[in-house]
Amino acid sequence: MRVPHGPCPGLPSPDKKYGTIQFAMGGSEYDDDWELPSADITVVLCGKLGCGKSATGNSIVGREAFVSEYSHASVTSTCQLASTALKDGRTLNVIDTPGLFEMTITSEDAGKEIVKCMSMAKDGIHAVLMVFSATSRFTREDSSTIETIKEFFGEKIVDHMILVFTYGDLVGENKLKSMLNNAPEYLQKTVELCKNRVVLFDNMTKDRWLQEKQLENLLDVVDSVNTNNGGKPFSDQMLACIKEAHAREQEVHDAIGYTEEQISELKKEIQRTRDEQLANITNMVEEKLNITVDKLQQQLMEEQNARLEAERLAAEARLRSDEEICKLKKRLEKAQQENEEFRKMASQHKCSIL
Repeated sequence: MRVPHGPCPGLPSPDKKYGTIQFAMGGSEYDDDWELPSADITVVLCGKLGCGKSATGNSIVGREAFVSEYSHASVTSTCQLASTALKDGRTLNVIDTPGLFEMTITSEDAGKEIVKCMSMAKDGIHAVLMVFSATSRFTREDSSTIETIKEFFGEKIVDHMILVFTYGDLVGENKLKSMLNNAPEYLQKTVELCKNRVVLFDNMTKDRWLQEKQLENLLDVVDSVNTNNGGKPFSDQMLACIKEAHAREQEVHDAIGYTEEQISELKKEIQRTRDEQLANITNMVEEKLNITVDKLQQQLMEEQNARLEAERLAAEARLRSDEEICKLKKRLEKAQQENEEFRKMASQHKCSIL
């Protein structure tokens, strides 16, 4: 496999902060004859309610595979998988998720959905697409979502993250570049954390050329992530356990030389073992999720307390300053009064000094 010439898509030039980010609405910086890896790709869509995850998933697979509509309630209630065949022969698997790391979802439900997501991505996750609306202000809550995922899955998950901004039909490349250049510090840190991998998606366009071009450019960024990770998808202990359970099921499915009754018994045993494994993994996920949330809440509380303490000290400093100013004003007024009295006495030739 040959490495593409020039900067990777999504990466800025050394002399300008976000000037040459390869948004997924523009052209590709890869050579046409660059050889792509032959393995299938699995990407996971993450983001909060209303950011356009499902619409982005539909744009990627090229059909209405996921329910997407304007709503103040979550449309995606459970993890869903859709696949599409790419021009180079690979299969692209897209997993749409509910807001797994939002405050509105319980640890129990989040745990079950995370396990379901991992089960769908049993061979690993090549890219995590963190979806945000380009028309909404990027908040500290958005930033904390990424921190939660990093804390839950470990530092390595960041190497597979790509920031996807939706509503490209309303914002456009230039405006998003300007927004990123003037972004608050926590958004700039998030972009830097993801190695400046930023793409812009227009999910409303009916232009076939633009639809294909933005998909090609997104895949360029995904492939650059894959290359940077040595062609290995993200995996951890939980994914390994799920993969092992699927492998045992496949062994039974491919069994030769067994009677139907023996295969039936084996399937029952495998199903029982698999259910136990998944239950254990779910419990492990819930426990880890609770620990992660507690840890981040503790960090948030400490940061809030530190901010309150800083505000208190600043207020005390202002109060002391105000008191000093008040004292100085009183001294000045007294000095002015004494000066006025002295002038009066001098004018009447009654200077007390004499």
